[in-house]
Amino acid sequence: MPNATSRVLTGWGRIAASRARVITAPTGVAVDRALTDAGHRGIVARGLGRSYGDAAQNANGDVIDATAIDVPFDFDSSTGLLRVGGGVSLDTIMRQVVPQGWFVPVTPGTRFVTIGGAFAADIHGKNHHCDGSFANHVNEITLHTPTGTHTITPTSEPELFWETAGAMGLTGVITSATVQLLPIETSRLQVDTERTVDLDDLLDRMTEGDHRYRYSVAWVDCLAKGRALGRGVLTRGNHAPYDALAAPDRSDPLAFAPRTLASAPPWVPRGLLNRFTVRAFNEVWYRKAPRHHIAGLESIGAFFHPLDGVNNWNRLYGRPGFLQYQYVVPDSATATVRATLEQLAKRQCASFLAVLKRFGPENPGALSFPMPGWTLAIDLPATTNDLGVLLGDLDRLVVEAGGRTYLAKDSHLSPTTLRAMYPNLKNLEKIRDRVDPKRVLQSDLSRRLEL
Repeated sequence: MPNATSRVLTGWGRIAASRARVITAPTGVAVDRALTDAGHRGIVARGLGRSYGDAAQNANGDVIDATAIDVPFDFDSSTGLLRVGGGVSLDTIMRQVVPQGWFVPVTPGTRFVTIGGAFAADIHGKNHHCDGSFANHVNEITLHTPTGTHTITPTSEPELFWETAGAMGLTGVITSATVQLLPIETSRLQVDTERTVDLDDLLDRMTEGDHRYRYSVAWVDCLAKGRALGRGVLTRGNHAPYDALAAPDRSDPLAFAPRTLASAPPWVPRGLLNRFTVRAFNEVWYRKAPRHHIAGLESIGAFFHPLDGVNNWNRLYGRPGFLQYQYVVPDSATATVRATLEQLAKRQCASFLAVLKRFGPENPGALSFPMPGWTLAIDLPATTNDLGVLLGDLDRLVVEAGGRTYLAKDSHLSPTTLRAMYPNLKNLEKIRDRVDPKRVLQSDLSRRLEL
């Protein structure tokens, strides 16, 4: 049986002096050995690195390459039950199961996340208001911890199962998961698109109509102000039935072969994205959207993963890069959403990607992000003036509203602010005391937040 092997790589997003020993561990035995042999800086699993912050980084420590974990792809096409390795991506899964009439129960804005990462971050999608987050559709996981291996379900070991959901890899390494997939008749979505005139209009339409759709998301113009503050484009949809397809598409209704349509150049001029260019982009994006269009057909890629069609799209922000900030606040805290947009408009923040969604019921995990309410995700260029001050101001708004920010996208929170946002951390600490009393599982995030 293969043993763990290791190599040294520079940590993504870190200076060259901060290096991690990246360990290839294809089997559960090799993962256990890596956990046993971890150095004083600990160890964490890493999938495809789509977290925006430092959750899967471990400077001068050890990192397990989860994509090397070798578990057979076991799919029952009659029931939609899939058992798969923790390092397998949603992209790989979709290419296998969509042509057979099944879809992943939850997908974020990219297909390039692993099953283990999806559970560890308890990812959400455009359907949280009716389907919950990823962990709600997982029947079983195999979790390797420093004190042993656990094959757990939501009922066999509910505390360990739910505290692992959202814990960002700090309870163990997920080597496999069994997931219930969603049946579909076609690989298209029937999408209704509406252009909203301001924030009140947008919030009202989502509040009154989201229950009619499995998927709902709104793009918001962060540079609009005055009477146009919070104007946006609302897109909502459901999986298209076979009868909705035109005759040419009915010959292959489950066709699914997404591909990269463009690629950002390796060098982008500094300052390409500024308030003038982003304002122009936002105006075009808003105006090109129809005022009201019913039942337009869109592909899975176009509706769920538009940025996956542009290779290295993040390069558009130039060498300084960007961060993404996402929060959720209760349904009653629409004033927080308004105050956020007022701050961004006042500062003329050059953000062309701001997304508003609604969440349904929360999961019991101490670090699971979703809770009932409004969630707003914003791309913020690193060159934004007084970026640290802006983030601090937004954090205060979120805490005052009883909300929280998403750790999979966090790179700045303090331990004190984290505890104000996530008051049940003692539940996670109790589980970690049981499965990892010596705190072998560590990351840059866990040290920064004193977890």
